[in-house]
Amino acid sequence: MWAGAAAYRGRRCVGRAARPARAGAGYAFGLLALRFGAVLQAVVAALPERPDVLLVDATGLDHPRRTGLARHLGAVLDVPTVGVTHRTLLARGDWPPDQRGATAPLWLDGELVGHWVRTRSGRRPVAAHAAWRTDAETAARVVLATAGHRTPAPLREARRLARQARAAAASAGYGATRYR
Repeated sequence: MWAGAAAYRGRRCVGRAARPARAGAGYAFGLLALRFGAVLQAVVAALPERPDVLLVDATGLDHPRRTGLARHLGAVLDVPTVGVTHRTLLARGDWPPDQRGATAPLWLDGELVGHWVRTRSGRRPVAAHAAWRTDAETAARVVLATAGHRTPAPLREARRLARQARAAAASAGYGATRYR
């Protein structure tokens, strides 16, 4: 398994990191922090500077115990976090109008836990999840501020870095299964 992280100031990438690691535990619904938390903590720590806010490809309050991976990681690192996913875990809400910048609330048991955010017209919205020291409105603003494409730039770059590092390791003879 490979993890990547990218630090941005405005629209400019100012730091990158990718790390191989073993998953900390097997898959169990609602417990991704046990599986991936240490890996993500290590790759964020490898960035050249501490982020002001961290975007995580995971949920925050949209979780059976209101403690998704984005919230766990933020608590461990003591960095405000926003979860960004392409679908919700448990929360429900109608999609926003088809125009960039439109948002619509995501609710879980009567609690506002995030927003659908339309980052591009004509594209599906993404879910912006409130996580560690962020609320639903802040999550939506951060996602909109970092999204040039459907997915925010820091997450796109982190995914690219992880794929690139995995491919480089495989071509060097360290097969992709080595770090599972």
